[in-house]
Amino acid sequence: MFDTGVNILTYLSQGAWTTISIFLMATFFSFVMAFIAGLSRLAKNPFIRGFTTLYVEIFRGTSLIVQLFWLYYAVPMLFNIDLGSNWWVGVIAIALNYGAYMSEVVRSSILSIDKGQTEASVALNLSRFQRMRHIILPQALRLMLPEFGNYSIQILKGTALVSLIGLTDILYYGDIYRSSNLSEGPLAYLMVLVMYFIIALPLIWLSKKGEKISRRGVAS
Repeated sequence: MFDTGVNILTYLSQGAWTTISIFLMATFFSFVMAFIAGLSRLAKNPFIRGFTTLYVEIFRGTSLIVQLFWLYYAVPMLFNIDLGSNWWVGVIAIALNYGAYMSEVVRSSILSIDKGQTEASVALNLSRFQRMRHIILPQALRLMLPEFGNYSIQILKGTALVSLIGLTDILYYGDIYRSSNLSEGPLAYLMVLVMYFIIALPLIWLSKKGEKISRRGVAS
């Protein structure tokens, strides 16, 4: 059984780069979208706030699978927009979905900073941009770290859905192996879990480090 498990892991490793590459790129764009949307929801312009709120509520209120299929099938057909390869469709769908969720982390972390910090920065004659850059964001970032770590793990697990649009990730090879070795199906999916867990280990460690950093406190 041990040898079979090792063989299955070796077979599944063919899809590891697809999973990891989508995870890395989707995580990067998720963070970018989180900050853009989170800061936009705090903007004074009502149009910017309204548009961003619409984006956040739509992507938080609908399934990632539906969004994935929408971008893969509906957008090219309805709007004649080519999003590129399946790989990019997967990255965009995951980034937009988790970017919407994490934008609330950005927004709530900024709002949780004591108002006295803003008042003190105003007294120092700092501009709104300077207040955000030098006073508020450095403190808010500490509060974001644990949640960003948790969402990074969620993004990794979310990459398993890209097999539904034909991408050859870890789950894709797990399905292929199971279909050709029915008696070893349970072991194959167990090895899929093991491989995802192995990839997630550094993220779990980083998440714990983020929690320790956040405990150092924020000025009040």
